[in-house]
Amino acid sequence: MSVRIAPSILSADFARLADAIAHIEAGGADLVHVDVMDGHFVPNITIGPPVVAALKRVTKLPLDVHLMITDPDRYLEAFVQAGASMLTVHAEVLPHLHRTLTQIRSLGVKAGVAINPSTPVSAISDVTAQMDHLLVMSVNPGFGGQTFIPHSLAKITAARELLAANGSQAVIEVDGGVDCENAKSIIRAGASILVAGASIFGTGDATEATRALRRAAGAAA
Repeated sequence: MSVRIAPSILSADFARLADAIAHIEAGGADLVHVDVMDGHFVPNITIGPPVVAALKRVTKLPLDVHLMITDPDRYLEAFVQAGASMLTVHAEVLPHLHRTLTQIRSLGVKAGVAINPSTPVSAISDVTAQMDHLLVMSVNPGFGGQTFIPHSLAKITAARELLAANGSQAVIEVDGGVDCENAKSIIRAGASILVAGASIFGTGDATEATRALRRAAGAAA
């Protein structure tokens, strides 16, 4: 299984994002994870399409844009135009999830669904054919630096089984408290994209931290 590393700029220095991205590129990152928060769905406010467009100008890495917002349908096209390669929306806020995923794909980018710790994997059972990835939140979203919720491992396994049972090729992404200590267990549970913020940008050497996380993940893969 091929594992991808997606450092989250939520934990980077926002005054030096271009430098932060250069460091993770040097460390071999596969994606740049961009957390978009609206202060309504989650208790924090981060960035919008203009910053995504600025990031696009300084990296060739795909931008993995995670929309932690109440009304993502209003902004899908704006984020794609800004440079997103992947758009992830939350199952908790979308009564017409099938339609939203279909719209994302029609814009020419990868479509994903995120589920919070209290949301069962069954929430995505009817849209697996429209998904390219499932983002399992292993912390309650809103802030970086939180501790991985142990039960998430069982949830990742359940998600992998559900996707397989439905014949889906969607991959599993995990976000929240991911580090070198738990990467092996997360990969063995069924994930193939690791989102990491504090464990990369909070170390003082994002390049080496990115490499270290890949080594830890590779031990399982």
